[in-house]
Amino acid sequence: MGDEQTEGGESTSTVVVAAAANLGIAVAKLVAGLISGSSAMLSEAAHSVADTVTELMLLTALKRSEKPPDEDHPLGYGPERYIWAMLAAVATFVGGAVFSLYDGIHTLLKGEELGDPLVSYVVLAVAFLLEGFSLRTGVRQVRGEAARLRMPAPRYLRRTPDTAVKAVVMEDSAALAGLLLAAGGLLGGQLSGSAVWDGIASILIGVLLVYVAWVLCRSNAQLLIGRPLPADMRAGVREELLSVPHVVEVLELTTLIQGPSELLVAAKVDFRDASTAAQIEWACEEAEQQLRERYPSIQRVYLDPTPGRAQRAAARPGG
Repeated sequence: MGDEQTEGGESTSTVVVAAAANLGIAVAKLVAGLISGSSAMLSEAAHSVADTVTELMLLTALKRSEKPPDEDHPLGYGPERYIWAMLAAVATFVGGAVFSLYDGIHTLLKGEELGDPLVSYVVLAVAFLLEGFSLRTGVRQVRGEAARLRMPAPRYLRRTPDTAVKAVVMEDSAALAGLLLAAGGLLGGQLSGSAVWDGIASILIGVLLVYVAWVLCRSNAQLLIGRPLPADMRAGVREELLSVPHVVEVLELTTLIQGPSELLVAAKVDFRDASTAAQIEWACEEAEQQLRERYPSIQRVYLDPTPGRAQRAAARPGG
């Protein structure tokens, strides 16, 4: 949840690298699959096509979410990235998983003619290098952000609201695993002369894509519904508010992730009864400044001066 421009630019570069790699890989896999007759290779081609479509949708999400607030959308367009990212996850499921499962089951039931696997091995090796480079770009961004926030990289990847880089890392990891499965299917078919191994590899690739699509859909759905800041950040926000002069108590704290670099904080705050209106106004300004200094991603802070618990108890009938 770092600097908006830096993080946005990094995410865009990560997605562009992944899209370029997957487009070239998809064409090569398709040609190799047609030559070798391998259902696993054709499944991998569908996998790469789905990944390319996914990354194009993620680029759309990144660009559209950067639009500034306007009269019709006063809180900005940040959540739009999660709509497109969810559509990208659906594309992974429909374009990759469904085809892979269908092709694998069809191969097991009907069999297939196995051609020369040499071209497929060459394509798989090249694809592995390209996917590895794309994954390295995504992992480097994840590690950098995790180090800046002082948390383990796996935890950052699980909790990050930047679902674009999360999608790239997960899909590239799945792609590398899929390449190994496809190679195993080819080798099994070559050694045994049976297409069963190729069909099993295709089904396993489909299952892998189902898992990736489910994880990404769940992550984006949580952010669309509304996810608060992590507990440690909420504690930090409360700590900063309580450190401001004239603030007695934070009665209620609401936080919302609107985008990777768009966080909202709203709180009901009890100010000292002796504080003047001007002092309360400046206390609100100081609170917002402190929060943004500690967490630069906080874009909006709304503080509601509210009577404290003691005052409300005294105001009740019979109090």
